Amino acid sequence: MRMHNMRLDVITRVLLLGLLVLLAGCAKGTRDLEEKLAEIRSRQGAPVEPLPAMREFPPFPYTAFELRDPFAPFSEDENAPSGGGAGPKPDPDRPKEYLESYPLDSLDMVGTLGTVTELTALLKDPDGVVHRLLPGNYIGQNDGQITAIFEDRIELVELVSNGNGGWIERPASIALDDE
Repeated sequence: MRMHNMRLDVITRVLLLGLLVLLAGCAKGTRDLEEKLAEIRSRQGAPVEPLPAMREFPPFPYTAFELRDPFAPFSEDENAPSGGGAGPKPDPDRPKEYLESYPLDSLDMVGTLGTVTELTALLKDPDGVVHRLLPGNYIGQNDGQITAIFEDRIELVELVSNGNGGWIERPASIALDDE
């Protein structure tokens, strides 16, 4: 038992001595840090460029107080631009053709058949099936009707919503695929 107490006493003294050495390392002053900060603070800074002169803009008088608010919805007594009245509109009773289920950019023109005056377009759908089309056929998802067929392209007119309940005609075309 005595031997055990001596070992414990030695270990305690070694640990105490190590702790004193560690604490002595922490006791070093901060004088060198303070000297370095003083040296940095004493340096001359670069001059700051002056701010650019402010441009003056002439005041703009607002004179449209009596006009309709462009963000307010139309009331019933106002004339809404190209609403659902006259003008082009899709025919809901027309039976849909097969190629109207695909967007135009998924269809590829692969060629034509016939004479220069009476061309038939050859269009390939995304499934790889080739279809014969004539002027008057409908393709695409926006009621696109073929207006003309040329050796290098198909021209058509689509009906797209104008955002006010009406429809506008938008020209489109599909070019011959160069593959």
